[in-house]
Amino acid sequence: MLFKIPVTTALAGALACCLLTGGISSGQTRPEFEVASIRPSSDQVNQVNVGVRISGAQVRITAMSLKDYIVTAYRVMPQQVDGPEWLAQVRFDVAGKIPDAGSPEQMPEMLQALLADRFKLTMHRESREFQVYALIVGKGGLKIQESPGDRTDAPGAPAAVDVAAGGDGRSVAVDLGGGASFTLANNRLDARKMTMPAFADMLTRFFDRPVVDATGLTGRFDLTLDIAPEEYTPMMIRAAVNGGVPMPPQALRLLDGASGDPLSPALQNAGLMLERRRAPLDVIVVESMLKAPIEN
Repeated sequence: MLFKIPVTTALAGALACCLLTGGISSGQTRPEFEVASIRPSSDQVNQVNVGVRISGAQVRITAMSLKDYIVTAYRVMPQQVDGPEWLAQVRFDVAGKIPDAGSPEQMPEMLQALLADRFKLTMHRESREFQVYALIVGKGGLKIQESPGDRTDAPGAPAAVDVAAGGDGRSVAVDLGGGASFTLANNRLDARKMTMPAFADMLTRFFDRPVVDATGLTGRFDLTLDIAPEEYTPMMIRAAVNGGVPMPPQALRLLDGASGDPLSPALQNAGLMLERRRAPLDVIVVESMLKAPIEN
């Protein structure tokens, strides 16, 4: 039985956030875009061209859902956002300019200001205990090598962010820029030049609980993981569910007998494993938010 799985936008949009959720900026004042425009994405359902581009002071984000923006703005995983289902279904394009005194690393805080000012987002944080998978190095040691070379950004130059993703619901390909990428297709996951925190964040999209990096590894790695055919479709369905995409009951039933950890054998071949733990995580609780932005 085949299902059309509209997972691409939910998954790729969230993965596009990976490069933007790493550091915490400092400063007393709230960073804001100098100017910003927001418009509904041209295709709210079947959009497959998701992108985040930061070049100099110019920022362009395409086809991300409001939930994706919250995930990026507050540096959390999708499971750490508690809000109405429509947050994952309404998509917008944003074009903004970083002020002269700002930096690309402050873009999450700028998105916080944008969501508060233009969508009237009110929220609060609370700590909740989650069942998680901790990504760790296996007892036999790591069996993969660091990627040769490094990112192509010139030393001392501000790193450009250029993330693009596309797919057809059965596969997805994401270019994270700087040679980093991953492709999910034909029962195989190929990751190139990915850090372990970004890899753990990517795995979270396919699993029934958050995945947190506990490897202690700081480099970038290439991985090829073969996925059992009977696990591949449930993984895609779970990614859609985690992204807030409504799924038919027939598809959800496929998750009943699916493994919560579908990549365990493949990860073991790479010298990695997932360990079940409980951990407190911050949750962004959305109290209220507009479905459409107000004008400046």
